[in-house]
Order: sequence, then structure tokens, then C-alpha cells
Amino acid sequence: MYKYHNLNPISSKGLEKFSTSYKQTEDVNEADAILVRSAKMHDMEFSDKLLCIARAGAGVNNIPLERAAESGIVVFNTPGANANAVKEMVFTGMLLASRDVAGGVRWTLDNASDPDISKNMEKAKKQFAGTEIAGKKLGVIGLGAIGVLVANAATHMGMEVYGYDPYISVNAAWSLSRSVVHISDVQDIFRECDFITVHVPLLDSTREMINREAIELMKKGVVILNFARDLLVDEYAVVDALDSGKVRAYVTDFPNPITAGKPGVIATPHLGASTEEAEDNCAVMAVDEIRNFIENGNVVHSVNFPDCDLGKCTTTGRLTVIHKNTKGIIAKYTTILGDADINVADMSNKTKGEYAYAIIDVDSPITDEVVEKLSKSEGVLRVRVIK
Repeated sequence: MYKYHNLNPISSKGLEKFSTSYKQTEDVNEADAILVRSAKMHDMEFSDKLLCIARAGAGVNNIPLERAAESGIVVFNTPGANANAVKEMVFTGMLLASRDVAGGVRWTLDNASDPDISKNMEKAKKQFAGTEIAGKKLGVIGLGAIGVLVANAATHMGMEVYGYDPYISVNAAWSLSRSVVHISDVQDIFRECDFITVHVPLLDSTREMINREAIELMKKGVVILNFARDLLVDEYAVVDALDSGKVRAYVTDFPNPITAGKPGVIATPHLGASTEEAEDNCAVMAVDEIRNFIENGNVVHSVNFPDCDLGKCTTTGRLTVIHKNTKGIIAKYTTILGDADINVADMSNKTKGEYAYAIIDVDSPITDEVVEKLSKSEGVLRVRVIK
């Protein structure tokens, strides 16, 4: 029996995917797997029993990835599961920035008791007049699951779309509309676009990538949209640009004391992935990742270890080895297996930065002695017998 613990409420659509071999526990120290959404985990102590953490969402800045890796704990996220929800919010933001819908709604509420509201609105509506997004230039920075959906949909809305991503994946490239113009220098997006939307992870290299220097390159009246992470934008610089009129609107899903209530800021309380469908999709994907890892040893969508997948085991046994990415380790554990007269039928070893993950299918039973020798090998972080 495997046990899992929810640090946040998780959609029942996902939890229903657990088989009868899994049981929910309220004691996190008993858990083989943890499911989490927004709970902060940096101060948590991890038990030796914990095998994996699944984040029901894309961002993992609430999880101590390095400490988990050093403990041999695989961390998953669910890329693309909430992409459509965020895409729809991006277009909501663009339309709210282009058409003063919010101002019009406020006027209607303020004048709800006016018996002549139908007459007076014809004069009042002039103050809420806006512009259309068709024919405008949209710059999409980051062409992952969300960025590709935004770029493709924008072409159907009649926008001229420019995409920037020096690390675009093969799958994303295949999915991207041929109407999207690929940009090799992000500064071209800053210079040319009427709308700029950011969809990149928060890294040292992307922190405050929208800064004063970038804003100086932008067109007067540009709209900046941020549904990724607040720290991707120097918000003090944006507020100053709003005051000067350089930036028409800043649409953010991350209100804070810098931006909340400021003129020209359209802020929503982190609603990007807050739909029933997105929460269901994230939960289903997270549970699938946990089960595939615990039952088969396969790693899919890990953020701290390489993806490694040998499907279901059809041989006598399977074991997995989490180890440091250093020379000679593979030779060490294949020697240990050979000395025990265990034949390797199939093996996959993948690396990611300092760490590596191996799945080994064998034709003979795996003994406790072999597991102990493997576990004591220098550089090995965790050994697990799957079958």
C-alpha cells in the first residue's frame, strides 16, 4: 500500500485516478508522494519515506528543488495542463486594456437607479471608447505550452504575431502556427509590438527582463501583460512608464503594493489557472506522473531530474538508481550486477545537470545484498526496486 498526502486541496478528478493500492494520509511523514499547489515547502523536513512531489501546476518556486534532489526525491510539475486557462486570461487582459469595459461596468453600477440610464449611456459611452486588437502587433516572449496557444490564437484574432524563444522545444515548434514570425532578438519585440506578453520561467537570466532599458525601446502606448511571474518585470519601472504615458497599460495577475490600485494597472488576483478545467487537468496529470513513477519507475515531467521512461517492465525485475552525474558510476553499478550474476536486459540512463537517473531491467531476481551494495556506492543517492 502506498500513501499520499495533499498539502493543498486537490481536484477529486485527479485523486480518483489513484488505484486501491493508494491511500491518503494526514501525516506527511508517512507519505510516499506529496501533491501540492501553492503551499510553501522550503521549510519542510522530508522523511526518508518520501519518493516524489507533484506540483499541480507549472511553477515550482514553492518547492526546494535542490534539497529534494540531494535527498533522491523526484519533483514533477504539470506543464500544459492549465495552458488554455492562462491563454484565455491573456486575451481577457488584452481586451480589458484595449476597451474600457471595467469603466463601463462601473458607470452602469453607479447609475443603476437613474430612470434615464438608457438615454444617458449614449453620451457617457464616449469616455469608455477603446481600440481593437485586430491588426495590432503582439509579441510573445516564451513559446512553451502557454505561449504557443496565445500566439496561435492571436493569429486567428487578426493580430500580427511575433514569437521569441531561443530554447523552443521541437514539439512547440511543430505546434506553432506558420503565421507567427520567429524573432531571434527579443529587442525587436520591444521595438515593434503594441502588446507584449511574457511566458517564461523565473530564472536568474529572466528576472526583471522587462526593465527600464527594455521599456525605453518600446513604442509609446504599449501594453505589457504578465501572467507568468511578477519578478519577471521591474514593476517600479513600469509604474513610472505608466505615469509618463510611455506604457498604456500593465496587466498583471500578481497584484502587490507596487502595482495594486495604480492608474493604468489592470490587476487580477492570480486567476490565470483558476478554472475548474485547469485544476482538474493539473490534478489528473500529477496523479498520472506519481503512479507512473512509483509503479514503473518512469520519470516524466520532472523539474529536478531528467525524464527517463522504459514503459512497463516485462522482464523479471526492474530497479532504478538516482545518482550524481559523475564519471564511472554506471560502470560501478553494472559491475555490481554482473558480480551477482544478474543480466541487464535493458537500461536507460539520463542526465540533467549534476544529477542522473537510471532504469535497469534485469533477467534475474534483485537481492537485498545487491541493493545494499548499490546504495553504498559513491555518488548514488537512492536505489529503488520496482519489481
